[in-house]
Amino acid sequence: MVTKPWKKDIKKADGGGEAGSCNVVVNVGPPYSRSTNSGEAEVELAERSSQGNVQATKEDEDLASRGMDNSGDGGVVTGFDGHAPATEYKVYKRRWFGLLQLTLLNIIVSWDWLTYSPVATDAATFFKTNESTINWLSTAFLFSFVFMTPVAIYVLHFGPRPSMISSAVLLFLGNWIRYAGTRTSVASNGLTGGHFGVVMFGQILTGLAQPFVLAAPTRYSDLWFTNRGRVAATALTSLANPFGAALGQLIVPFWVNSSKDIPNMVLYVSIISTVCCVPSFFVYGKPPTPVAPSSETPKTGLIASMRHISRSLEFWLVFIPFIVYVGFFNSISSLLEQIMVPYGYSDDEAGIAGAVLIVVGLVSAAISSPILDRTKKFVLTFKVCVPLIATSYLIFIWMPQTHDSGGLAGPYVVLAILGAASFTLVPVAVEFLVEVTHPVSPEVTSTLSWSGGQLLGGIFIIVSDALRSNSDTSSPPQNMKRALIFQAVVALVVVPLPLCLGLFGRSELVRLRRVQSDEAATSARVAEAEPTA
Repeated sequence: MVTKPWKKDIKKADGGGEAGSCNVVVNVGPPYSRSTNSGEAEVELAERSSQGNVQATKEDEDLASRGMDNSGDGGVVTGFDGHAPATEYKVYKRRWFGLLQLTLLNIIVSWDWLTYSPVATDAATFFKTNESTINWLSTAFLFSFVFMTPVAIYVLHFGPRPSMISSAVLLFLGNWIRYAGTRTSVASNGLTGGHFGVVMFGQILTGLAQPFVLAAPTRYSDLWFTNRGRVAATALTSLANPFGAALGQLIVPFWVNSSKDIPNMVLYVSIISTVCCVPSFFVYGKPPTPVAPSSETPKTGLIASMRHISRSLEFWLVFIPFIVYVGFFNSISSLLEQIMVPYGYSDDEAGIAGAVLIVVGLVSAAISSPILDRTKKFVLTFKVCVPLIATSYLIFIWMPQTHDSGGLAGPYVVLAILGAASFTLVPVAVEFLVEVTHPVSPEVTSTLSWSGGQLLGGIFIIVSDALRSNSDTSSPPQNMKRALIFQAVVALVVVPLPLCLGLFGRSELVRLRRVQSDEAATSARVAEAEPTA
């Protein structure tokens, strides 16, 4: 514990005008400390209010006048009587507006990703190409994320607000460029047309928008929520992304009955995207005062952060299975229609299967996230969910071919289990990586993790497409059983990694550092004032 006294001349409380002095010691817990004073609070509040269009409220000014530490990393500043004030840290209702907007952006960016995949056959007919080419719309989207990763980390360093605005601008441009691409060179019967190159350019722009919002949840929750709400906040905003994919898989097939419906479908998605983007410009930049000690803990620089996480075994034990499973989720979401239709399922049934995967997962995460916020049983969650995910991929190899004997039950049940385990794991994984690498800034581990998942997702789509059975003599033709075997094998290979967390004498290295930092700083109190002549 590091302490540092702060000394300031003050007037006596009785207004007699006689000057005195006091020492105020701020203990913020290892490994950081910062001294402050109540007078600085008002200045700091004004400075923060000018950033991100956050206006100081009367409530905020009252907090500053009562001596709350508006600039420290968890220090508790006393009044001059040596006693801690009633309010130390505060969460703000305005955080819900930003959380809702980040959720909306994640929903729509994922819907944009799967605009064409649920109707790949009709899209291929309209653009006069084949399904493999349509798959490149999803693949290019995922690779765009990787390309934009360094920029996203840089922008997120300045906070979630500029990141959300960047995403909104790219989404607006990308959606309307895609729509323009579908309206050119349309045949008189409306069944074919469009300029695929223009559509691909618009799709890439929407892909460039994704890292700004998909990697933002941990940064936002770190800034606006305490350690008793961060997992739930991260879960809501992160899992909004696959929820958008579910909406795309469920709704798009109902909008497209034939290839001539493709332009109107893209128009509907563009209008929804535009409406969801507008509120981004009105989101608050940061809270007027820190909500918890760790909210303003000095974070390490980018180069130092990269050096730190590269040497952390615990980071790799979580990072590798996370990017593999995110990659396979992206792959199976993009290819589910092509996996199931050869066995006799309709586009609508395949779309419902994708919705089952995601909706059951969302319900599971809604139940588990508040519990995990309280218990912090992150390591146990890994050891339960990871084997379930791998086993689900293994069993799913044989599920599409049960269409004639079992109907929809087999694929739907397995996908439901896969969704429940995967969605429970996602917020835990991204929050755990922030905890074990603290004080590395949250956007670094989050962006790298999602970028790795998007990169592998694009690679898995290409590999799975190459493993498609192109022989007309195969049973059934165009089946993707070999792709399912590939994903099951890889999913099983990475299972041992997270199971090793905390073993072999490394239990100390899986402790939740950010949570402990908050608890240590909150429990610290200002040393008793020492009057001097």
